[in-house]
Amino acid sequence: MNLFTIRLLVVCLGLVAPAVLAQPPLGPAGAEGAPDREQPWLVPTPDAATPAHAMLFRPPGEGPFRLALIAHATTQNVLRRAQMPQPEYRPLAAYLVARGFAVLVPERLGHGATGGPYLEDQGGCDEADYARAGRATAEQIAVALKFALAQPFIRNDGAVIIGHSGGGWGALALAGEDTKGIAAIIAFAPGRGGHANDMENRVCAPHTLLAAAGEFGRAARVPVTWLVAANDTYFSPDLSRRLADAFRAAGGKLDFRMLGASGSEGHWLAETESGVMLADGALDSALRLGQPAAAKKR
Repeated sequence: MNLFTIRLLVVCLGLVAPAVLAQPPLGPAGAEGAPDREQPWLVPTPDAATPAHAMLFRPPGEGPFRLALIAHATTQNVLRRAQMPQPEYRPLAAYLVARGFAVLVPERLGHGATGGPYLEDQGGCDEADYARAGRATAEQIAVALKFALAQPFIRNDGAVIIGHSGGGWGALALAGEDTKGIAAIIAFAPGRGGHANDMENRVCAPHTLLAAAGEFGRAARVPVTWLVAANDTYFSPDLSRRLADAFRAAGGKLDFRMLGASGSEGHWLAETESGVMLADGALDSALRLGQPAAAKKR
């Protein structure tokens, strides 16, 4: 090895080493606070260089607790994604903690403080690939789930995946993937492509969305509870019912619940206290359905 090669190697190592050293460790990223022992965490993503910023909530005690992982909504708008605040779903998290769950809410790649590449791009409106987008969301949920289930205060069975909008769409895709440890999936207003061109009750390529719902249903192995508010202008009650029918007709086990109106825009019922209370009965049934008979030994 000549002197030039040695110098080049030293320079390259000097450039790489700071980046490696700068990678923060996964796990807690701050102290616990109130309410519900809220705590910032960093959890893995499919991009090893970019951990997801997450919020963790849990009951008192050492556990182990059942896990509820909440997958947030998304948007095709680059600026809105970059400006997205850390998703927390506090009313829903409080509801779950009160029922004995630890709740993890990761902010996926391409959003807010997490940053990194956006892997869930559905493509253009006319040629949207909703199946691919859903699987990309599902992969990120699965990576965070695997990490969470390995924590000593989390049970390794009985997990519930709760998805909202695009996160709910990813949860439907996850129902057919590696579902070890997952007992139930709850999807609030699942879908992609709503409010096309920022217009209410307009959806990009709805026929493609229906086809993808059937594709997810054919592979599904986890029971799904599908919740929709009567005043959702992203995915109308009629379209949501057709999507659910396509999922069920293809083989998916599904409990579809059409709820009453929630606030001024029902699409956001998962984010509000009144919306969570509106969904109380359906949520309670889904969580009971997912209750394992007994905890597995670690």
